[in-house]
Amino acid sequence: MFFIFSKIFEFLATPTHFALFIGALGVALSVTRFKRTGCALSGGAIVLLLVMGFSPLAGLVAIPLEARFPPPPDDMPAPDGIIVLGGSVDENLSGMRNRVTLAEAAERLTAPIALKRQYPTARLVFTGGTSALRGSAYTEAGTVRRFWREVGLDQGDVLYEDKSRNTFENAAFTRDLVQPKPGERWLLVTSAMHMPRSVGIFRKAGFPVIAYPVDYRTAGEMSGWSVPRHASRSFGLLEFAAHEWVGLAAYWLTGKTDALFPAP
Repeated sequence: MFFIFSKIFEFLATPTHFALFIGALGVALSVTRFKRTGCALSGGAIVLLLVMGFSPLAGLVAIPLEARFPPPPDDMPAPDGIIVLGGSVDENLSGMRNRVTLAEAAERLTAPIALKRQYPTARLVFTGGTSALRGSAYTEAGTVRRFWREVGLDQGDVLYEDKSRNTFENAAFTRDLVQPKPGERWLLVTSAMHMPRSVGIFRKAGFPVIAYPVDYRTAGEMSGWSVPRHASRSFGLLEFAAHEWVGLAAYWLTGKTDALFPAP
């Protein structure tokens, strides 16, 4: 039930969806006796879309998330394990096309390859089932298994968790799978913007992890900002960031994270 409500909430909380909803409502009202209100809503939706697409708003919202957990130093002690969160492949398209289809967060899959070769004794775990509301015949874990096999990653001790549908289940199911021992060092690999919520969830699940952020979407500062050539990039960045901020609040309110904005 939580999964269904979270999906509905995510859809309604998406900035672009919200702006389009306001615009559509305005158009509908403009042919009724509430024409003035409808025109105001339609105009407001246009302004909102322009701000989201061609202003610094997306970067201002995203940068604090990406800066929250810096990467560990290059000379860090060897970890006991490496956990990789899903969100880097399109499992349904991969299955239907019978070829691995990577998503925008592909670095979640490429970075662990280098980490595993650098720390060959570390246990490598990928966690990700399907995010489809009604389930799917394909899973992220199955697609990632195929991808890592195709690029030559040794599959001998790699574990795959293929039942989880969200980050909360990633943490719980991975904890039960690997049963970490006190004092062990586990790296958590996921997008930098997703890291605060992920770390908070793993902590709440009793599984302390070391952040290893990848898939950065910003330069980390606004000093070099310029008007984007394509609004779609700003829309995507803002939606990703808004999704994380809303997720942080929702997971904290429901007791699934240890803090509203988890810190190192």
